[in-house]
Amino acid sequence: MLKIGQFTDTFLPIVDGVGRVVQAYSETLSRMGHQVTVVAPMYDTGFQGGFPFQLVEYVASSVPGMKQYKVGEAVLDAHYRQRIRMIDLDVVHAHSPFTAGSEALRLAAVRKLPLVATFHSKYYDDFLKATRSESIAKMGVKLVVSFYNRCDEVWAVGKNTADVLREYGYDGEIQVMPNGATMRTAAPGDVEQINRRWNLGTDPLILFVGQMDWKKNILTVLEACAEMKQAGTPYRLLLAGQGMDMNAISRKISDLNIQDRAELVGHITDASLLDALYARASVFAFPSLYDAAPMVVREAAVMGTPSVMVKGSTAAEIIRHKENGLLCENDPKDLARVMTEALRDPAKLQAIGEKARETIPVPWEKVMETAVLRYERLVALGKEGRLKDKRKRML
Repeated sequence: MLKIGQFTDTFLPIVDGVGRVVQAYSETLSRMGHQVTVVAPMYDTGFQGGFPFQLVEYVASSVPGMKQYKVGEAVLDAHYRQRIRMIDLDVVHAHSPFTAGSEALRLAAVRKLPLVATFHSKYYDDFLKATRSESIAKMGVKLVVSFYNRCDEVWAVGKNTADVLREYGYDGEIQVMPNGATMRTAAPGDVEQINRRWNLGTDPLILFVGQMDWKKNILTVLEACAEMKQAGTPYRLLLAGQGMDMNAISRKISDLNIQDRAELVGHITDASLLDALYARASVFAFPSLYDAAPMVVREAAVMGTPSVMVKGSTAAEIIRHKENGLLCENDPKDLARVMTEALRDPAKLQAIGEKARETIPVPWEKVMETAVLRYERLVALGKEGRLKDKRKRML
């Protein structure tokens, strides 16, 4: 049995991609018999029982402009320090290079533990949007690379994601550790509930799930749907999620005159309801150029729903056009063309969805078997004193 610390800046009840990955890691590793402790900023001071793992939170504050996210310095929280001192760990895994990553780095250095870090996101894009300064964004990326240079092992969620980290300047070894998926089915009654709740009738459903943030290329989806409405193509569009651009997206829906076809449905916390949305959808429109290995595409595939993604994007690494998904140019007219052609042939679309179910999702249990082998190797190397030369950490 391993004692594993999972450190993340986002966690329940926030269910963004990284938070959901950490939740899946922690639940799966716990089922496999390992002792897991999740360290995260405090999002909800209510009862946090019912998890198969320990959750140790530290006091945090909302991020300006992104109130759904929290940041905080764990070492400044006396209650957190008292709790974490009582928890024994064999290996530390950071899922963020920021405040949670800093605490993972500190704890690994103090206790002389191996440190794994996963690279999940295109941080340069985040820095650029937040600061509107290329020079500051480049400085931010240098700090990110500095963090990963201090880790004993670096994982990336896909080959293309690893390439992004290398573009940032990291030249160390990178292990590709893909995200998994929870294999399940949607209940027919839940799908009917979706139909009634949003009065979908028999119209094809185009679905988007993710942050309501323009960086997800949502504008391309909206403009494509406007093209489809003008051409007389029947469809409904539902966008599930929350985020800083939610009001602007709502206004754009009105500006494009698709408010009778498109609706923002907000943050879906009920997993069975989200499964039903995926299952009801004809296509999952996700033309993001920002995402690395999006969980939502795997979740759609579990439900047999094919994704439409931008050709050559990092996110589309797992898509083979017209086999297990659909690819388009980064252009609303081309996205409209691809979706329109797909919706005209439901039988072909269903076959592509079935292939997506067969080829895209990998059960989390299988992914975690590989992860545990990597953890065990690092723990063994640490006990033999063979990780000291790799450590460049600062207390």
